[in-house]
Amino acid sequence: MRRTKGFTFRKIFLPPHKLSLTRPRPFKAYSFVPFSPLAMLDPTILILGGIVLAVAFIEQILERLGVIDLADQFEKVMRVILPVTFYGALFYFFATFMF
Repeated sequence: MRRTKGFTFRKIFLPPHKLSLTRPRPFKAYSFVPFSPLAMLDPTILILGGIVLAVAFIEQILERLGVIDLADQFEKVMRVILPVTFYGALFYFFATFMF
């Protein structure tokens, strides 16, 4: 009678990878992007916002001085510029800011 040889389950498959004897050295990682609310103060967005606020302020001053015709012209221009500037700045912010 032939004798059958038995295999254990572990011998059939490849042996597990041996752990390396050298341990990886810990290293310090530094972040180049600070996680701070001040990091969101982008100069481009601040300049665009400042220009829009300055034009709105000039419009209010012209209205108080009684130059209604010129104030109406500013209002017509701002009706187009404000949404375009807002959505443009929002798109710029999400396109350039790294989260």
